[in-house]
Amino acid sequence: MSTPSGLPLRCWAEIDLAALERNLRLIRAALPAHMRYVAVVKADAYGHGLPQVAARLMHAGADLFAVANLAEAAALREITPDWPILLLGPLLPDEMRFAPDYDVAVTVSSAEEVERLDRAAAAARRHLDVHLKIDTGMGRAGVWHEEAGPVFEAVRCAAYLRLAGVFTHFSSPDEDPAFTAEQRRRFLAALDAHHPAAGREALFIHADNSAGLETIERAGPFNAVRVGLLQFGVVPKPGALLAEVPAEPVFSFRTRVGLVKALPAGTRISYGGTHTLARPSRVAVLTAGYGDGIPRAASNRGLVLVRGRHCPILGRVTMDQTIVDVTDLPDVRAGDEAVLVGRQLGAEIPLTEFSRHADTIPWETLCSVTKRVPRLYRTPLGA
Repeated sequence: MSTPSGLPLRCWAEIDLAALERNLRLIRAALPAHMRYVAVVKADAYGHGLPQVAARLMHAGADLFAVANLAEAAALREITPDWPILLLGPLLPDEMRFAPDYDVAVTVSSAEEVERLDRAAAAARRHLDVHLKIDTGMGRAGVWHEEAGPVFEAVRCAAYLRLAGVFTHFSSPDEDPAFTAEQRRRFLAALDAHHPAAGREALFIHADNSAGLETIERAGPFNAVRVGLLQFGVVPKPGALLAEVPAEPVFSFRTRVGLVKALPAGTRISYGGTHTLARPSRVAVLTAGYGDGIPRAASNRGLVLVRGRHCPILGRVTMDQTIVDVTDLPDVRAGDEAVLVGRQLGAEIPLTEFSRHADTIPWETLCSVTKRVPRLYRTPLGA
């Protein structure tokens, strides 16, 4: 394995695109047949690489892409000129005039946004789709559910806008089912109050994401789900529905042993002397650190696979190097592969475990693997 310049790899991520496609098909099979698949690919497809992931998801038949902002939509438009795209985040006032150029559906949360966007679309002489977001208790974007009427009316009155979707976002579907049920009730009440049932078939009506699929309503107006983490093989919280989806990990994170050395008892390991060896030890210096995406919070608590064995991280993770204890592995040599996330010789460190040791969440872990880390795509389109 080597970089484009021919240099050997020191740290890399492997992305299994075939597993991604299999996951999408498994998720679809576990959902009601009428549910449309909104593939969330914001933040460079959760660090997996937007161009490659989007191409594979189109091949697998995703219905709609969801991104965070206009810059991400512009990057997607370089890949596909006509696939539907939804902006999940609010547009800045000075971004609105660019929205028609990229033919995106825009999330709106207020009448003021609707009026500004309508003026921008009129100036471009192009019609735009909008999704109205209703805040049912999360407190971020969206019009408060009791105040949604004027925004529905503003969209109806807009000459160049078309209502293409209505949605909400559950704040804690994997932790608080009672509040999730209340959010769903609030959303449905707002929808019933301000949009007639006739004509809803043409809308994307969505609330559930990967963490919320356990409480999905198979009946009612909901006809789409937003899938992010689950399509990458990470189950936020196992449950009955997700047990039907044996999603495969798409992402693995690997580095190499740069140096192996023996150290006497009493040695203070790593910057700041954050770990003192209680016994004579053999350590491996890995060629990756927080400059690559190994969180500093994993210092003295994380584990790494070397030759199929779990080896503890010693001392602090530094920018370019991480030290692990290989005392019980006398055959470890410089150049050996070390696995941070993934499988090796029958052993595994799942992304959720890696994240837990770093006191973080899988979403942040994936987004924190830096641009210094090459992504290797093991299965080409159509494989």
